[in-house]
Amino acid sequence: MAKFIFDKQPKLTYLTESQVKEIHAKALEILERAGVYFQSAEVLKILEGKGCKVDYSSGIAKFNPAFIEECLEKVPETFGLYDRDGNLAMVLGDGSFTFDPGSSGLYFLESDNLTARDNVADDLRKVYLLTDALSGFGIQSTALAPSDVPSSICDVYRVYLLLKNSTKPILTGAFGLDGVDNIAAVCAAVSGGLERLREKPCVIFDVCSTAPLKWNDVSAHNLIDLARLGLPVETISCPIPGTASPVTLAGSLLIHLVETLSGIAVVQSVNPGNPMIFGGAPMTFDMRSATTSLNSVESSILAGCYAQIGRWYGIPVHCYAGLSDSKVVDAQAGLESGISGLAAVLGGAHIISGPGMLDFVNTLSLEKLVIDNEIAAMAKRIFRGIDVSEETLAVDLICETGQSGDYLTKSHTAKWFKKELYIPPLTIDKLNRTKWEKGGKTDIFDRAKKETEHILENHKPKPLGAEREALLDKAFRNIMDLKKIDDLPFGPNS
Repeated sequence: MAKFIFDKQPKLTYLTESQVKEIHAKALEILERAGVYFQSAEVLKILEGKGCKVDYSSGIAKFNPAFIEECLEKVPETFGLYDRDGNLAMVLGDGSFTFDPGSSGLYFLESDNLTARDNVADDLRKVYLLTDALSGFGIQSTALAPSDVPSSICDVYRVYLLLKNSTKPILTGAFGLDGVDNIAAVCAAVSGGLERLREKPCVIFDVCSTAPLKWNDVSAHNLIDLARLGLPVETISCPIPGTASPVTLAGSLLIHLVETLSGIAVVQSVNPGNPMIFGGAPMTFDMRSATTSLNSVESSILAGCYAQIGRWYGIPVHCYAGLSDSKVVDAQAGLESGISGLAAVLGGAHIISGPGMLDFVNTLSLEKLVIDNEIAAMAKRIFRGIDVSEETLAVDLICETGQSGDYLTKSHTAKWFKKELYIPPLTIDKLNRTKWEKGGKTDIFDRAKKETEHILENHKPKPLGAEREALLDKAFRNIMDLKKIDDLPFGPNS
C-alpha cells in the first residue's frame, strides 16, 4: 500500500516500524476471528453487502483483512477544514496541529477556583467567546452540556449557540439518532446549503465506540448518517486497561485499533473517500481510587502509539491532552496539562482536545482555558524547533562582535527576536521579585482571571450577518418545533 510509509513520523515515537506492522496484522486477525458488535441491523446489512460475515442474532460482523485494507486506502490523507464563513482554516494531515477545549463537561468551576456547579447555557457562551479570542485554539468544541437545555435538543443547541458566537471550525458530536441531521441542518443554514457544507466542511463529528469491540445504536447510525452526508467523521475509541480492555498497553492499543478500523470500514462502505480522523480517548483505571483518567501517563503513551499508527495509515489523528484530574487550577493541573499537551504535539496528533478541563473531563474552568492557551503556544514553539540558515547562524555578526558581547543593540536582534523568541503575555510571570511584589504578588490564577474578565468584556466576535443569522434561526426554530420546545436561553425567541 503506497501511502503506508514510515518516513513522516513525529518527533516522539513509542513503536518501531516492525511493531506497527505487527499490531496492524494482529488487529486484522481479531477483526476476522472475533469481529465487532453493531447494535444496528442497517449497518450489519451494509457490511454483509461488502462481503463481511454477519450474524444478525448476535449482531457481530467479521471482516476480511483485504476489505479493511481497501477501506484504509480510500480514506483521504488530508482534507481542508473551513471556518463558519467558508475560509480555509487548516489542512488536517499536512503536519500542522491545533488545540481545542475539552468536550461535554457537566460542571463549571467558578472564578473562586473552588466552587463547581452545574453548567448553564451562559457558561457555554462564555467558553465560545473566550476560545474565539484565544489564538492557541484553532477549533471550537462544544465544551459543555448545559443543564438548562433539554437533553433532546442539547447537541444541536450547542452548535447553534457556537455559530452565533465564533467563526472558528467546530468539533462536536450527536447525542441521539436525529442529532447528525439536526446539526448538519444548522451548519448548512450558514454555509449556503448541504452541498456547500460538504465541499467546505466547518464541522467535525466525534463518534464513539464502546470498549470492548462494540458500536451502540446511536453511534452506529451516526457513522452511516455522516457518511451519507459526506461530512468528516472522527472515530473515538475509549479503551480502559484492566477493565474494558486488557491491562497491558499493547492489548488496549489493539482494542482501540480494532474498533477504529471497524468504524472506518462502515464509513468507507457507505461513502468511499469520506474524510476521517483517527481519534481516541484512552483512559486508565486507577486501581487505588477506582477512577478513570484521560490524563494518566499511560493514556498519553497509548495516544502516542495510535498517533503513530494513524500517521502510518496516512489518516489525520486526534487525541485528548492538555487536561487534568485536579479539582482546581493548581500545580497538578499545570503539571498534567503541560506534560500531556506537549507529549501529544511531539507524538504527532493533528487535533488535541482537552484544554480548560478538570476533574476527569467533568468540569471546565475559564481561567484554566486561558492558562492552557499558553501551553498550546509554548508547545507550538517547541514543535517548530530551530531555523538554521546563513542569516540565523549569524557567522559574520559573531565575528564582528567578537568578545564585546553586545548583541542587544544590533539590527539583527531587532529583526529576529520576535520571530525566534516566544514572548508570553502577562498571564505568565516574567518579572523580578521586586516588581512582582509591587504588582500585587499575583499568582497565575489571579492573572488568568483578570485576562478572562478582560476578554469577556471587550472581545466582539465577527457578526454572522442579518441574512445568515435569520436562516440559522429558522433552521433551529424548525427543530425546536419538532421537539415541542417553545423557548431556550439565547434561542431564536429570546
